[in-house]
Amino acid sequence: MTIRYILFIIVIKYMRNYYEILNINPKSSIQEIKRSFRKKAKEIHPDLSKEDQRKSEEQMKLLLKAYKILTNPDRREQYDKLYRRVYSRYSFSYREYLKKKKDDFYSQAKLIFYDLLNLRKDDAISLYENLCRETDFKLEKYLSRADFMDCTFLLAEGYTERGDYQKAYSYYKKIYLYELEKPYFHHFIDEIIDRMRDLVCFKMVGVFNGETLLAYLDDLIRFNFSNKDTAFFYKKVAEVYSSLGNNNQALIYLEKGLNLNRKLSGVKKLKEKISYHTLVNLQNT
Repeated sequence: MTIRYILFIIVIKYMRNYYEILNINPKSSIQEIKRSFRKKAKEIHPDLSKEDQRKSEEQMKLLLKAYKILTNPDRREQYDKLYRRVYSRYSFSYREYLKKKKDDFYSQAKLIFYDLLNLRKDDAISLYENLCRETDFKLEKYLSRADFMDCTFLLAEGYTERGDYQKAYSYYKKIYLYELEKPYFHHFIDEIIDRMRDLVCFKMVGVFNGETLLAYLDDLIRFNFSNKDTAFFYKKVAEVYSSLGNNNQALIYLEKGLNLNRKLSGVKKLKEKISYHTLVNLQNT
């Protein structure tokens, strides 16, 4: 395999087909591009679409990028030169190439990653789950470490958008544990921690019962992210115990949180509620 061919594969792997995104053909006029853009924008605009808002925003950004390039004569000319080489001269689709290699797990892992990068999250997750269900498929076996970390992050995003918060958490957790072994995300790891916290402390609330929430909060506490984070998790544990009617435990965990962070916010009402119910219980015994 020549260097030239390898570079070509890299180009087509990450090149966006802006004509496909706008649902037009390469010979479309500026007026046709604008008309198609308006139609597509109405379909996927975050304020109008029924899709997940984050997904709609991603699609809208991609649509705008396609529109800006194809309505600018100079940029369109540059894009068309590469487009003709990739899609016309070679008539080669990287995605179709990977799809055909169904028995090659390396290709299937790359296809999952490719689809996640190109906003085909449903296709990627469907393929991933089928492979995991039918075989002993593991992304880390068939992708480089860097690609595995990025791919797993995108999988977690996809599961979050689907409302499958437990799976999303498990993949963010996997990334974090890999990061502890050998840093890859570096400063971006704070984003991973924020997403784990958001899943457990906000998205899962009202979806799962108290016992399940306590298990996930305990998992977060064990990581010892920082005193500030741990104090916040203790406060959330206190809230869960309070909702379960166990105000003695709630008071214990709230105090643990305050011992780590005396400036812990949002505790006044909770402390009053816990103290009140605790006093009432003591009076009734």
